[in-house]
Amino acid sequence: MKLMIKEKFRKLWISYIIQSLMAAIAIFIIVSVLGKERVVVISAMGATSFIVFAMPKAVSARTRNVIGGHLVGLASGAIFYFAALPYFVGYPLAVGIAVFLMVALDLEHPPAAGTALAVVVNEVSFDVFVAIVISAIVLSQCRYYLRNHLKDLV
Repeated sequence: MKLMIKEKFRKLWISYIIQSLMAAIAIFIIVSVLGKERVVVISAMGATSFIVFAMPKAVSARTRNVIGGHLVGLASGAIFYFAALPYFVGYPLAVGIAVFLMVALDLEHPPAAGTALAVVVNEVSFDVFVAIVISAIVLSQCRYYLRNHLKDLV
């Protein structure tokens, strides 16, 4: 398999570097503020940062989708966290219901399916809710305020 550099990279290499650094800085800020105890729960934010900084013009990068999608993932994960179901039933249902609701409500944001899984596997608490909401808001606001400077890299 031959590895080839995209033609787009040759033209926008500075944007590739800057936007990748912005993604790293945004995750650094989120992890610094929320602490490493929540890293598993906010791990889906790594995928969100890819969408926000590498695909800022995508529908799934819109503020509505980022915040709404993660809220749906949070709700679905919480429901199945408290449901008296075996893990091999509850975990997949949390993800499946999150996907269904995101698509039905026009809130498509693929990393939010990871939020549903992280919540159902780990824990549900006010701290988890705050961590997810703050992370989604921070990333959405980064995209919003930088929208005139961010380029689609994919």
